[in-house]
Amino acid sequence: MHRRQFIKSAAIAAAGLSMPTFIGTFIDNIEAADKTDLAVAHGASPSKITRAAIDAMGGMKKFISRGDIVVIKPNMAWDRTTEQAANTNPEVVAEVVKMCYEAGAKKVKVFDRTVNDPRRCYVQSGIADAAKAAGAEVNYVDERKFKEMDIKGKAMKSWPLYTDIFEADKVINIPVAKHHSLAKLTMSMKNWMGVMGGSRRQIHQKLDESLVDLSMFIKPTLTILDAVRILTANGPQGGDLDDVKKLDTVIVGVDQVAVDSFGATLFGMKGSDLGYVRIADKYGLGKMDISKLKIKKVNI
Repeated sequence: MHRRQFIKSAAIAAAGLSMPTFIGTFIDNIEAADKTDLAVAHGASPSKITRAAIDAMGGMKKFISRGDIVVIKPNMAWDRTTEQAANTNPEVVAEVVKMCYEAGAKKVKVFDRTVNDPRRCYVQSGIADAAKAAGAEVNYVDERKFKEMDIKGKAMKSWPLYTDIFEADKVINIPVAKHHSLAKLTMSMKNWMGVMGGSRRQIHQKLDESLVDLSMFIKPTLTILDAVRILTANGPQGGDLDDVKKLDTVIVGVDQVAVDSFGATLFGMKGSDLGYVRIADKYGLGKMDISKLKIKKVNI
């Protein structure tokens, strides 16, 4: 029995099978007090800290229902190994796939529109093999599935986007935290560029505004930021192991703005240092000020 149901049942029993309005308000206040905005897990095992962070947010069953078709969007855009931290950690992705199936998902799809040759990116990143072993359907992006969509954003009015994202019941975004030469950092909001068709370079002139437009149009169920290894310089592709810092951390939240704002602190920055985070906060997409959030930290 969930905590809300237990409290409600106990309150009804205490009130003689009737529940006055003030008891309902009391229950809502308890839930508000218990609400976790972000979960941050730290430990040596990428799979264990991923599970711990999701559990701290209420568990995967809070987000995935029986029969759901789930899309997981990692970053596997680059022909780089796990140790080089240009792509999402494969163990993190695999654990999320497992947890989706445990929660009752019917199918889990994993894909990315890569920058380098997808045949190499999928293998070198380690994500394809790990996700398949966990039961996911892993396919290369099919160019025929991009459809022009009316985004109605400030900078991006329309753009061809990958239809699988919008046909899924639930979408989970799993970016890696890393340096980016134009955006300063690339995390959850910038990871949506991997579902864009066409020439993505066209948005570079108004990159921050375009990222916010995309993030307001694509509504993820859950955002999981991989900071097992972060790339501190020469991103987004990297390649030099001297640029990699091992943090053994995973951050989970529903608010992608809050996730990215917290992610900035891993690099000695603030969310307000990132243009797209500031704009997203201004537009009400999420909360930039992490001092006002309830953050649950777990050590494994």
